[in-house]
Amino acid sequence: MAIVIASMVGTGVFTTLGLQATQGHGGFTLMAAWAVGGLVALCGALSYAELAAALPRSGGEYHYLREIYHPALGVLAGWVSVVVGFAAPVALAAMALGRYAGTFSAVSPTVWAVGSVLAVTLFHATDVRLGLWFQVATTALKLALIVLFVAAGLTVPPVGTTAFEPSAATLKEVSSGWFWVSLIYVSYAFSGWNAATYVAGEVRAPERVLPRALIHGTVLVTTLYLLLNLVFLRSIPGDALPGTVEVGALAAANIFGASGGVMMSVIICVLLVSTISALVLAGPRVMQRMGEDLSAFRFLSVRNRAGAPYRAILAQQLLALTFILTDSFEGVLSFAGFTLGLVAVLTVMGVMVLRRTAPDLPRPYRTWGYPWTPLMFVVLSALSLGFVLKERPVAGVAGFVTVLLGLLIGVVHTVRTRSRAPGADADNGAARGGGGL
Repeated sequence: MAIVIASMVGTGVFTTLGLQATQGHGGFTLMAAWAVGGLVALCGALSYAELAAALPRSGGEYHYLREIYHPALGVLAGWVSVVVGFAAPVALAAMALGRYAGTFSAVSPTVWAVGSVLAVTLFHATDVRLGLWFQVATTALKLALIVLFVAAGLTVPPVGTTAFEPSAATLKEVSSGWFWVSLIYVSYAFSGWNAATYVAGEVRAPERVLPRALIHGTVLVTTLYLLLNLVFLRSIPGDALPGTVEVGALAAANIFGASGGVMMSVIICVLLVSTISALVLAGPRVMQRMGEDLSAFRFLSVRNRAGAPYRAILAQQLLALTFILTDSFEGVLSFAGFTLGLVAVLTVMGVMVLRRTAPDLPRPYRTWGYPWTPLMFVVLSALSLGFVLKERPVAGVAGFVTVLLGLLIGVVHTVRTRSRAPGADADNGAARGGGGL
């Protein structure tokens, strides 16, 4: 749960509301977007819970798509996870930390961003236990600070001018292309609900623990997100919100005064350190798993004496630093949200595929509300992705190119593997009881 909560609560909820409000939409529409985003995340968590219990091994989407569909799609998912799924969110969290640090420090935001990544990397690349305790401690601090901020924000009179009453105009806004594009920002803020699946191989009784961590963590974070955004909208005037990235600091300044805004910026920087930590903890496990399975990436599977996959950690952080140096927050956010959405849809569809191809596979947990739960995730996500292609074609095309490149790498690897060891993949497919598409 600590990994799920820390992975979810971070960059998105403290930065994206201002990007959503650029077209002057009301409080009801903005809150509706976060409610729908929470529903989509919960449907995804319920679906992933079944996969995590039935296929309890580290690797996340890389492991699931490899087992459900075909080894080539596993490589695709691993490629996306390495390039986009973790490196880009680490960069975004670090860039947001730099923006918030810039409100109370003269040091360059880029210096703050790079320094935070290097410091967290040192913890996790040294010792697994040290990284674990660092993660638990920063997550507990994150939850406590958010609860205190929400409590304070709801007890003071509203200073914002945002209206929350539904009307005929709000119904048009909810059905507009803007609403579905904004769901990409919201979905990115919710990304991380699947984080526990990346460390499944290091969890005791994963078939029992992982579903609870995924579902309970997602429900808790959805509640916190709705309360946080309510506080933001109550405490920020409508004309000051559009385009603002540091919404947390602006809300705190209006609630507590200028000194409160500075204090909130410091607090959010601490919270973002926890987010970076969770991503550095989970992401390299995907790279490590790829290294175990793929000879070309064997060097990434190496651990040090304390059990940390230090080479995978260093490789991921080099990619994150590359994203940071581009200094394009919204561009990286749109690209990451779209690309991760594509892979998540394919993975959730895998729940239904696996029910047909491997009906006898032991399933300690079965998705609640099946098949409507995974179908709802797929349909709502597909609508959002379709509108992004229309409204943000550059981000959409970049996402598709990234996915196709990963697929090409997967196909080439699969062909080479089969040419070297004929029948090996067929034997693996028979052993896992599935079969590929």
